[in-house]
Amino acid sequence: MSYTQELDVALLAVQRATLLTQKVFHNNAKGTLSKDDRSPVTIGDFGAQALIIAALRHNFPNDEIVGEEEASSLRDNTSLAEQIFALVKESKLDDDSAENQLGGPIKDLDAMLTAIDAGSSAGGSKGRIWALDPVDGTKGFLRGGQYAVCLALMVDGDVKVGVLGCPNLPIDDAAPISADVGGEGKGVLFSAVQGQGATSRPLTSVKGLASAKTISMKEVSDITQATFCESVEAAHSSHGDQAEIAKRLGITKESVRMDSQAKYGSIARGAGDLYLRLPVRKDYEEKIWDHAAGDLIVREAGGEVTDAEGKRLDFSIGRTLKANKGVVATPRGVHGKVLEVVKEVLGNK
Repeated sequence: MSYTQELDVALLAVQRATLLTQKVFHNNAKGTLSKDDRSPVTIGDFGAQALIIAALRHNFPNDEIVGEEEASSLRDNTSLAEQIFALVKESKLDDDSAENQLGGPIKDLDAMLTAIDAGSSAGGSKGRIWALDPVDGTKGFLRGGQYAVCLALMVDGDVKVGVLGCPNLPIDDAAPISADVGGEGKGVLFSAVQGQGATSRPLTSVKGLASAKTISMKEVSDITQATFCESVEAAHSSHGDQAEIAKRLGITKESVRMDSQAKYGSIARGAGDLYLRLPVRKDYEEKIWDHAAGDLIVREAGGEVTDAEGKRLDFSIGRTLKANKGVVATPRGVHGKVLEVVKEVLGNK
């Protein structure tokens, strides 16, 4: 199956959602709430989730959706809900045919809240399920760093389509990897379909989608010259273990720390080489929406993605990667070497 419609809708839906997130990003008052796990959620998260789910329900009404957010806190906070809906109404593509393809504007506040709550699927190994992270890297979003709008389609637990909207990454695929968000020429849309390779294109609000370019991982002939990236938050990955792995591999360059699946996009186009996300505690389970799109994009760009034990990431179990511990993403040619050192370091703990 080609998944042409699914890819088009996912690209346009993510592109439209980034129009909203960028408005919020450049506004000092981001309407932050705290979820039960004490992680932050902003009006950007809620608004982007509503826009994307509305587009998916219009085009694929029988598909399930695993979304990160739910609307109960908004139902108790009418003023915040109305603030979000005002942003949602303003966020539309300039191309009328593209906007119509997504189902047009969300009609009212209740429809917005219903859309947000439609991301409640438990996930699993049967049928068509979308995994959505409306603002991946919320802490980076809050501090003015990197973030991503992430969407992936899984069919019977296997990721078939992945899209990442990274508004603060350089459009230029040849630009060196950096957590810096300053300057012009920012905003890139990464995508992949299983078996069809990976692409990047500029994020734009004008006339649908920009032209795509094929991207590929950079071959690493000398591992000591590799650039590796990791999460900014120490709570998300073990910086100490990752530093020890880099040392044993002979890598002397400092790691690039950035938030979100922008790391997957960066290594997929050869701006970086390795992405390590090693567990900080034994009971931590990664969320599927934090990895589904990036995992496919890196693999379709010629990379390999496994957990710290060398197992493929398993998106078929539910809302988390229960069967996996950590993430190791590299070019195929060096994956075995990196994984060997990962196992050595983690085995000594």
